[in-house]
Amino acid sequence: MGQKKLIRFEAIKGFENVLEYPKEMKGKWHTFFKNDHPITLELACGKGEYSVGLGRLYPERNFIGIDLKGNRIWRGAKTALEEGLGNVAFVRSHIDKLTDYFMPGEVAEIWITFPDPQLRGSRMKKRLTFPRFLRLYQQVLQPGGPINLKTDSPDLYQFTKTVIGLYDLEMLADDDNIYANGEVSPELAIKTHYEGLDIAGSNRVHYLRFRITGDLPLETDQELKEMFRMQEDEADDDETGD
Repeated sequence: MGQKKLIRFEAIKGFENVLEYPKEMKGKWHTFFKNDHPITLELACGKGEYSVGLGRLYPERNFIGIDLKGNRIWRGAKTALEEGLGNVAFVRSHIDKLTDYFMPGEVAEIWITFPDPQLRGSRMKKRLTFPRFLRLYQQVLQPGGPINLKTDSPDLYQFTKTVIGLYDLEMLADDDNIYANGEVSPELAIKTHYEGLDIAGSNRVHYLRFRITGDLPLETDQELKEMFRMQEDEADDDETGD
């Protein structure tokens, strides 16, 4: 690990707005923030641009960025401290540990901003909109709490739309190119480091907002996998000319 990363890992241990694997906070976040304002999570927050940006926009709400990489969290946490954003905090942890840190209904909303799209079919289960993750979100979200996905990956965008349809989730917003009309809401105008990189090379940003309205049957997961396995096979055939 590089020297800068080591320094940042050590620094966040002294940041009052960074908690590592905080099982003791489950059901007690109101004591941490010293209020009962609604909590929004930013998952795979990276440098925390969205948590900080939303915290600036909505001082009457609380925001928690979650990521495993402490050297990335350092940037957002430091900015929040410098700006006195007492409604912004960060948790260093794996995302699949959410239920260790939050009680049912303790979270009002979730944002997933430019996550790794996990493009290889064998890594489909690691996509943050795969049903196994949605089941986790459902356990901590308030009933009807919305989930937002902002991504430059057309593959993750289409995959998530398929999940929404297949599991009968409620679509609240669907925009395949948020900058096309020139007018963007303040929430969507927040830009992350990864958005600036345009890794997908598509020169467009996709946005989905949806909510989970019922059960997510486990047996449907296999149907989802088969659908995308067939698509990958067809793509391979096109490339080889079969």
